[in-house]
Amino acid sequence: MAVPKLKKITRREIGQNVWLGVEDENLTSSFKPRPLEYEVLTSEDAVGDAMLAELEDVARKKEGDITFILLGGRGAQALHKKLGALAETNKIDELLARLHVFTQDSLAPMRMNNSFSFVRDFERLLGEDFFRKIKSFTPMQTESDNLEADMIGYAEKIEALGGIDIFFLGLGPEADANSHLCYIKPFSGASISDYVGVIPISESILDHHISKFKAGGAEGNAADEAECRQAKYILTLAPLAILSAKRVVQSIVDASTAPAKVASFRKIIETDLSTDKNELARQIDENPGLLIRLHPNYRTLILPDVLQSTDNS
Repeated sequence: MAVPKLKKITRREIGQNVWLGVEDENLTSSFKPRPLEYEVLTSEDAVGDAMLAELEDVARKKEGDITFILLGGRGAQALHKKLGALAETNKIDELLARLHVFTQDSLAPMRMNNSFSFVRDFERLLGEDFFRKIKSFTPMQTESDNLEADMIGYAEKIEALGGIDIFFLGLGPEADANSHLCYIKPFSGASISDYVGVIPISESILDHHISKFKAGGAEGNAADEAECRQAKYILTLAPLAILSAKRVVQSIVDASTAPAKVASFRKIIETDLSTDKNELARQIDENPGLLIRLHPNYRTLILPDVLQSTDNS
């Protein structure tokens, strides 16, 4: 689906959450609920291989540049390590030279060089050669004086490049077995017409963010962690960004270190999605992880512990 033109950005304030997107009451009817299909792979390395194959498949099928949304945290670290190693050779230079790379969420305000920022983690895993060889890298600006204006510009830059070609996505656990995608929180009022958001942060998100970075090997000092815990906002891509991406590849590889994902994943599988647009909107607001079940061209990759733990719970 093409992104509706962002020439007239709508601003919706739901509580303390600010959502920026388009005004189109018919968007919800453009997406049809479907069962979640998923693939169980044997290892995180195998998930990384599958993700790399997806990126290479886009490159084969499309001419010209590729707009690529990076996944932060644990879900794509195997992919990032593979891309970093390949970038040290000339094996995928042609592919790298076509990539416009964007991030999908961030914490703000926070120094861009904080070791708990996604940008630093990307640099650690992907390496200097990757960033030197790609066509462009556009992270969300976390030191901005006007977060909303910068996020509008972020969305407009993606649109100007022709929209998102491949969106790598994870899954974050929430209370009551709900879940978030990007950092679209339950009951935050995000709608299918929203492209980006600036939302207040919670202590639970900060705890999850820091713990998953530590589990993934990030070496943050006490000062960086303290600054991270002072962040007040989350900058995030929103439902329309996910649903309008040409291809979405979801990976869930860390149920062993984030066991709440077990129940969250089960709820995504088992929820009976409504065909009534108002009820569907309510379900998505309650559990944004369900958005994956509205996308017409996605792939979900998991490790066995997500299902084994579910069966035993």
